[in-house]
Amino acid sequence: MEPSRSPEIRLTPSEAATLLDVADTAILAGLSGRSPLPVAMDVLPERLRQTLGSFVTLMVADQLNGCIGHVEGVEPLARDVAHLAWSAAFDDPRLPPLERSDRRTLIIEISLLSPLTPIAAESHQDLLEQLEPGRDGVVVRAGRSQGLFLPSVWEQLPDGHEFLHHLFRKAGLAPGTWPDGVEARRFVAMKYRRRLGAAAVDGIEVRVSR
Repeated sequence: MEPSRSPEIRLTPSEAATLLDVADTAILAGLSGRSPLPVAMDVLPERLRQTLGSFVTLMVADQLNGCIGHVEGVEPLARDVAHLAWSAAFDDPRLPPLERSDRRTLIIEISLLSPLTPIAAESHQDLLEQLEPGRDGVVVRAGRSQGLFLPSVWEQLPDGHEFLHHLFRKAGLAPGTWPDGVEARRFVAMKYRRRLGAAAVDGIEVRVSR
């Protein structure tokens, strides 16, 4: 029996360009010392007004320079992306704030997450055998402990055992163990990326998970 999966969240080229424009505008506002401007939701396509899980990842000179997101939607997508883009640029506590000099090599990547679907696993090995490397993002939770890896993490951790080892560590759980009450859920992600300030649909890259 095939595992339960949710479909990818696919945008049209125009919708993707508009959403990346929203992220651009928020980041440029921050570089000018301002908070993100309000997003005019009433003029946006319906898809960008839906509530979806999303992450914004920033790369400067091919190095991670911020990644902030919500695994499940908390507000309309375009408004959420504006806030996430600003936070990834200037408020990710793990990385330095974006500077004006970073603009030349800045890549913005927006990941749209499918709804979470449960994985019926009863052990570390059971979970591993049900994952599709490169495609599945994973959330593990036990009590108040939680860890999440986007599908792109497989690019750095292609070995399944190592992937789960680091995921459990991120969640504050002992790698290789299966605590009482642990839950695992999967999702897939559509990624839309473009250089800061690129015009219209020029330069947009679209990828499904892998």
